[in-house]
Amino acid sequence: MEILYSPFHFFIFITLLSTAAELSRSADTITLSRPVRDNETLVSAGAKFELGFFSASFNRYVGIWFYNISVRTVVWVANRDDPINGSSGVLRIERGGNLVIVDGTGRAVWSTDTANVTSGTVAAQLLDSGNLVLTNESNKGSRNILWQSFDHPFDTLLAGMKLGWDLRIGLNRYLTSWRNSDDPSTGDITYKVELKGLPQKFLRRNASVIERSGPWEGVQFSGLPLNPNAIIKPEFVNTAEEAYYTYQLNNNYNITRAVLNHSGTLQRWLWNNNTQWTVIHELPYDQCDEYAKCGPNAVCTIGDAPICSCLTGYTPNSPQEWAMNSWSSGCVKKKPLNCPKGEGFKKLKGVKVPDMLSYWVNLSTSLDECRAKCLKNCTCTAYSNADIANKGSGCLLWYGDLLDIRKLVQPNHNQNVFIRVMASDIGNYKWKLWLVAPVIAASLSLAMLLLICFWRRRTKKRLGKTSEVQAGSGDNLELPTLDLEVITKATDSFSSLNKIGEGGFGPVYKGLMSDGVQIAVKRLSQNSRQGCDEFKNEVLLIARLQHRNLVKLLGCCINGEERMLVYEYMPNGSLDSLIFGNRGGNCLVWRRRFNIIVGVARGLLYLHRDSRLRIIHRDLKASNVLLDSEMNPKISDFGMARACGGDQSGEQTTRVVGTYGYMPPEYAIDGIFSTKSDVFSFGVLVLEIISGRRNKEFHHHDHNFNLLGHVSFYSKILLRVLTLLK
Repeated sequence: MEILYSPFHFFIFITLLSTAAELSRSADTITLSRPVRDNETLVSAGAKFELGFFSASFNRYVGIWFYNISVRTVVWVANRDDPINGSSGVLRIERGGNLVIVDGTGRAVWSTDTANVTSGTVAAQLLDSGNLVLTNESNKGSRNILWQSFDHPFDTLLAGMKLGWDLRIGLNRYLTSWRNSDDPSTGDITYKVELKGLPQKFLRRNASVIERSGPWEGVQFSGLPLNPNAIIKPEFVNTAEEAYYTYQLNNNYNITRAVLNHSGTLQRWLWNNNTQWTVIHELPYDQCDEYAKCGPNAVCTIGDAPICSCLTGYTPNSPQEWAMNSWSSGCVKKKPLNCPKGEGFKKLKGVKVPDMLSYWVNLSTSLDECRAKCLKNCTCTAYSNADIANKGSGCLLWYGDLLDIRKLVQPNHNQNVFIRVMASDIGNYKWKLWLVAPVIAASLSLAMLLLICFWRRRTKKRLGKTSEVQAGSGDNLELPTLDLEVITKATDSFSSLNKIGEGGFGPVYKGLMSDGVQIAVKRLSQNSRQGCDEFKNEVLLIARLQHRNLVKLLGCCINGEERMLVYEYMPNGSLDSLIFGNRGGNCLVWRRRFNIIVGVARGLLYLHRDSRLRIIHRDLKASNVLLDSEMNPKISDFGMARACGGDQSGEQTTRVVGTYGYMPPEYAIDGIFSTKSDVFSFGVLVLEIISGRRNKEFHHHDHNFNLLGHVSFYSKILLRVLTLLK
C-alpha cells in the first residue's frame, strides 16, 4: 500500500518534533518567558543536579543540590548574603540579559550583573556537571557564555570546577564556608590559590593561615602531592594566562565533593553505597599539616617524639615551653653565623619547603648559581630548586626565619632544601686518603661479615614467625581471606596519603574496595615481635566477637611474610582526635558524649559477661575507641587482650602492656589484671570525655596531680563540704 505524504503532514511532524525538543530543554532551562518560582525547580538533562528555592534559618535561598541522592546536599547558593523572607521569590531573566532573584515586592536581591544584551536569545541552563550557565545565542546559532556559577564557587568544589585564577580577566575562584551549619551566608573560612611568588593553596580563618600546600614546584605542590586515586584525577594548570586546581572523576558513577567546613577543615566526601556521605580525606591531614606547628626554624615530623625538632644549628627559643610540648616560639640560632666566612649548607631531604614570607625566586637560575647567590647575602637562610621536574631547575631563596617546614610522609627525592649553617655543623673535616683508606676497608669487611650473620639469623627468625602465625591460626574461624592484590589496589599500593595510624603491630591504612566499601587495613610490621603476637591475638579473639560496639573484623590476608587484618572503616576516626583535637568542640555536645560513654560501657559489658569467652582488653583508651558515621563508639585494637575462662576474672603477668595513665596501680606495679582493670581504664576515659583533657597531660596551678588525682582531690573537698552542710 502506498503511503502519501502531504505538506500538511510534514508540517505537523516538524511542529511536534520542535515542541518535544522545547519541552525537553525547558526542564533544565530558564528563558525570558519561563522563570523559576519558589515552588518550581530545574533538573539537569541527565538528572544529576537540581536547582530551586530551599530554606535555611527561616529564610529562602536559591541553590543547586544533588538530584539523585536521598539526602539534600546543597553545593551552590546564589543569594547567600541576601535571603528572601517568605515563599514569593522568583528567579528570572530580565530583558537586558541579567539573571536575577526578586522577592515578593519585585526588589532584586541578587543578580549576575552581566553586560546589557541587545540581540540574540538569552537562557540559563543547569548542566549535569552542576554548573548553571547563562548564555546568549545569536541568530546565526553561535552561543556565547555570559556568566556561569562555576566561576563563583560556594563552599563546594565539584568535578570540573576550577579553584584559582583566570589572569586574563583577573577572576579569582575560591571557596568560602557557611557562617554555621544552619546559615549559608559568607563564613570566616576560605580556601584559595595565592600567587605570591609561586602558586600555593591556603586554608585560612580570616587572615590567619590554618594549612598551606607549599609552593607549586612544576609537578606537584611541595607539601601536597597530586596523587590520582580510584575516585578522582587531580590536576594543576599553571600558565601565563591561568593558575588553577581542578579534578575529574575516574568513574562517572562516583558522586564526590570537596567541602570547606565552617569548623576550618576541607573534606572530600564520597556517596557510599547509595546510603550516606563518607569522609575519605581531610585537610589538615595531621598535626604537622597545621600551619607553623613547630614555630620558626623547626621541622615537624609525624612519628617522632616529640614531633618538633630544631633545624641544624638552631636551639629552642624557650626550652621550658619545648619541654611542655609547646613549640610555637620555635627555634633560634645557637650562635651568630660568621658571615660570609666559615659557612655552608646542610641538605634537608624530603620536606615541604618553608613559607614564602621573605623570598626571591628566579626560574632560569641553576642550583649552583642559587647557592652562590645565597652565600653572598648574609640574610639568606636557605635555598632550593624552584622547579623539581626532571633534575630540577630555578632558584628559590629565603631570608630571615624559616616557617612551616614538615617532613613529608611520601617524599619526592628531588625535594630538598639547603639550610645555611656553620661549617662545624656540616662535619667538613679533611682527612688524608692514606689514613682513611685502611679504616674504610676494615669497616667494610666487618660490616659484610655482620651482614651475612644478620641475614642468616633473620631468615631463621622469619621462618619461625611464619610457622608460628600459621599454627596459631589453625582453628576454624570462618574468617574470610582477601588477596594481597585486592588490598594493594584498595589502598593505592599502601600510599602514605592513606596511612591513618601506626602502633606496635605496624601501620594502618584506609582503603576503598571496587564496590565502594571503605576498609581499614592493619599491616603487620615484619620486624616487630609485638606485632606478630598482636596479629595472632586479634585473629583468635576478635573473629569470635560480634557486637555493635566492637569494631568488626572483615577478613585477613596472609601472603608470604605479609600479615594483614581488614576492618570496617570508621569515618569519624578515633575518639581522642575529637575530644582532644581542634574539631571536638563543635560536634561533641553533652548528649553525644553521654551516648559514647554508654556505647563503650555496653561493649565492655559484652566482653566481660556476655561473650562466650571473658575478654580483658588491657588497653582501653581514647585512641582505641573509634567512631562510625553516626558517631557510635566501637572498641578496637585487641592485640593486648587476654581471654579467660568463664570462671576466671583475671590473671597475673610479668609482661605489663598497655598505656600508663589508664592502668590501675595493681597492674602497673604487680602485673595483676582483671576485668576491674578495664573498669579502671573506663573510668579514666569517662573523665577525659567529660573534661576534654588528657589524664597524663593535665596541669593545674594549684597542684601537680594528673586529671584523675585532680578529680579525686576535689571530690574529697566536696565530700567534706557536704558533710558540714548536713
